[in-house]
Amino acid sequence: MTKSGLNVGFIGLGIMGTPMALNLLNAGHTLFVSTRSKVPEAFAEQGATVCTSAMEVAKRADIIITMVPDTPHVEEVLFGETGVAKGLSKGKLVVDMSSISPMATKQFARQINDLGCDYLDAPVSGGEVGAKAASLTIMVGGPQAAFDRMKPLFEVMGKNITLVGGNGDGQTTKVANQIIVALNIEAVSEALLFASKAGADPAKVREALMGGFAASRILEVHGERMVKRTFSPGFRIELHQKDLNLALQGAKELGVSLPNTASAAQLMQACAANGMAGLDHSALCRSLELMANHVIAPDPVG
Repeated sequence: MTKSGLNVGFIGLGIMGTPMALNLLNAGHTLFVSTRSKVPEAFAEQGATVCTSAMEVAKRADIIITMVPDTPHVEEVLFGETGVAKGLSKGKLVVDMSSISPMATKQFARQINDLGCDYLDAPVSGGEVGAKAASLTIMVGGPQAAFDRMKPLFEVMGKNITLVGGNGDGQTTKVANQIIVALNIEAVSEALLFASKAGADPAKVREALMGGFAASRILEVHGERMVKRTFSPGFRIELHQKDLNLALQGAKELGVSLPNTASAAQLMQACAANGMAGLDHSALCRSLELMANHVIAPDPVG
């Protein structure tokens, strides 16, 4: 495939970052990558340049994307001793696609702007499946011109791409998304647990509900995970815990009450306390199962 002429940096090659970056590479972009652990072999095999630091990525790329777990990680990647900021020159664009604090994002944007560069916060929803399929929902905060410059790359990674507002508004939207997702997981967990305990086949109950007003992507995807007991992570409980903590911290600052968000956060905390922080967030059902002394469905044999 012919190269597009865009030099793109990608920092953070985890469950989400790896397929997102591979989609950019497969679209013909020149890619410079860096990550905390070993860079997957597929990148070097397909012509990506492996860099030793975020600073080197920033020096060599015109657009630098970060996709790391939490606010402190973004801060370190951007402003650490060998961070992105040390390698920037005027006119470059920094795009953080992690899910982090909206307030910290506004500060990071100001610091990057002071270096003569643009900044977008562009968290995503869709999990590993969406990352691999390039069907992510991307919620963007930042200047229109920077969004327009980045949009062709967003379109390689996602489908539903929205400029919500200024810096920080993308992260605020992602927090709202995570509230809705968590509460839906809790609702599906309670419904399937109730049905199973009452003696109904949870798989058949889920199938029936998919044809009615209760139908949702959570019931479709995570309801199936609960029934089939497939909790290998697409999005880990510990990461969703982080997002719900951002919601509750923000709610405290704003003076609003989010009682059901708090409930979902506590159920995830119960999972984490029982050694399940690394499981998919659909495993939130396990905390309810522990309280009920009943599982939605038995683990598969063999």
